[in-house]
Amino acid sequence: MRRLAFLLALMAGPAFSAGLEIKVAGESVNGTIKIDLLEDLAPLHAAQITALAADGAYDGVVFHRVINGFMAQTGDVQFGKDPSDMSRAGMGGSDLANIPAEFSDVPFDRGVVGMARSQSPDSANSQFFIMFAPGYFLNNQYTVIGRVTEGMDIVDVLKHGDPRTGAIDGKPDVMQTVFITD
Repeated sequence: MRRLAFLLALMAGPAFSAGLEIKVAGESVNGTIKIDLLEDLAPLHAAQITALAADGAYDGVVFHRVINGFMAQTGDVQFGKDPSDMSRAGMGGSDLANIPAEFSDVPFDRGVVGMARSQSPDSANSQFFIMFAPGYFLNNQYTVIGRVTEGMDIVDVLKHGDPRTGAIDGKPDVMQTVFITD
């Protein structure tokens, strides 16, 4: 009920501006990443991410796919909370409905946050990724939902996975807590 009220309030007023503050921990990383959500570009995506964060769904979720020089992916609230079993991490989502694409002209530069999805452009749900470097081949293929405003130094030292698949070997880094900011 709290999530529904928050979603309705978010969608009702264009003046609302939210962000995320993500406390990250791992074997070689400990710090905070701050993200400005771009509600004007992707209002449905921003609303869903914010609702999931408000419910604590992202707390304890791992960075399950990290490709050096490309991006770090997290947000699998279904299968991404058990660091000892990463076999299905990246295959799940939330109980909320998938979101239709909200493509924009904002390019996938370093620090841009995008929504992960399957082959269907309208299949984004809870997973998102942060760009280590520009990835312009993603432009108009994936929805831009935000930008890292602080903590790219933390993103840069996330544990890297396999260079081809991004799969993490051993214990992955974790979003300990995810807070909504104004």
